[in-house]
Amino acid sequence: MPDGDVETIDKGGQWVNRVIGEPELSESFSSRDEAIEAGRSLARQLGTAHIVVPSEPTGVITDPAE
Repeated sequence: MPDGDVETIDKGGQWVNRVIGEPELSESFSSRDEAIEAGRSLARQLGTAHIVVPSEPTGVITDPAE
């Protein structure tokens, strides 16, 4: 995946928009739909692609440190 592309992924029930090569632009969301909408918007602003990685939402946000 090229730098600048926006990838929406599930991380333990929390949805994350990860910008490849630019981690400071990454954001997290509590819902899949919210993350997808924001990811599409961000990719349009950056002029890059938006990819949604398929995953079943769990509805639970977990912290592996706990």
